Amino acid sequence: MDSILVRGGAELNGRIPIAGAKNACLALMPATLLTEEPLTLTNAPRLSDISTMALLLESLGVDVATRDDGRELALASHGLSGHRADYEIVRRMRASILVLGPLLAREGRAVVSLPGGCAIGARPVDLHQMAMEALGAELELRDGYLHAHAPQGLRGAGIDFPIVSVGATENALMAATLARGTTVIRNAAREPEIVDLAQCLRRMGAQIEGEGTSTITIEGVERLTGATHPVVIDRIELGSYMIAPAITGGRVECLGGARALVANFADKLEEAGIRVEETADGLATHRTGERVRAVHVITEPYPGFPTDLQAQMMALLATADGVSILEERIFENRFMHAPELARMGADIEVHGGTATVRGVPRLRGAPVMATDLRASVSLVLAGLGAEGETRVARVYHLDRGYETVEQKLRACGADIERIRET
Repeated sequence: MDSILVRGGAELNGRIPIAGAKNACLALMPATLLTEEPLTLTNAPRLSDISTMALLLESLGVDVATRDDGRELALASHGLSGHRADYEIVRRMRASILVLGPLLAREGRAVVSLPGGCAIGARPVDLHQMAMEALGAELELRDGYLHAHAPQGLRGAGIDFPIVSVGATENALMAATLARGTTVIRNAAREPEIVDLAQCLRRMGAQIEGEGTSTITIEGVERLTGATHPVVIDRIELGSYMIAPAITGGRVECLGGARALVANFADKLEEAGIRVEETADGLATHRTGERVRAVHVITEPYPGFPTDLQAQMMALLATADGVSILEERIFENRFMHAPELARMGADIEVHGGTATVRGVPRLRGAPVMATDLRASVSLVLAGLGAEGETRVARVYHLDRGYETVEQKLRACGADIERIRET
């Protein structure tokens, strides 16, 4: 099992290209199931999760081809051969549930295993089930699989989510494009990935209004066509690399970045004493003082502070001047990186959904273990600013969401390498 070795202490200076968004691409790929015509996605990230979704789609009869060194995905669903998403594939990644809505809309049936993914807390599929039932499908959970049927097709309806869910909004949005009549999704997720999916579906002929707001209206159409669509920039990768020079010193420009994608996060960085500059090619960050200032962070649905940047922010605040508070309000089990940061000398106390971080002058390198995707990159970031060597184990988590992380950081001066285990 691979690990990453980081020798801390080097300033970072340079430019880092930001890839297409993993979470956007994982929702865009199942959209191919809605049409018999080709769907081409450009600016696709080269990640293991993307390969897993491709494998799942191929198991359903989708032709998947990669071009431009993997940055372009050519998808064709002209002849589906199945409607069952098996456990052996779905267990690897929670986003696999996103084939449910498109399969129901086009085939009138779907059998989807309950999904897996990072162990960061309960993420039930009840909202996905609620949305499909509102659209007229019948669902039953049996032997670890959701069995869904809509033999007469889906029909437009009002869907009122009790809480905001990105995945359930995406599933409902895709299913509603081919439903008869009008669908109104209330308390919809507002993330840029939702907007990106709606824009792609519109290119395919869907009639959608209101994406980016809490109410989305869809007029169902008889069929969708093929399209070519560029995947939006990954705001979580963007935020992760914006933090890097704040930990190490130096200045890094994130190519393709836009403040609108990370506005709340950028505001919090500036509160902590980090300058965020908009450039002609993206966003650049650098620390304005010797140490960053302590801040209070509360994770919330978009446009609030992203839960997917909480672990990276904790790594930064571990050496802040003062006491920081981080409140995790999205997932109840997302502080598993705290004990690993403590191994590096961080002073962190966790009570329920709140972490109190008392900044120390500097962290010390240590062997640590990645517990999930975002925790893994937070440990790499912490290692960049620590004294000595940090070895991050179980980096298969990292490969699910960050492409060529060692090369990108090394190009800016980091002393980092991957240790291949045989």
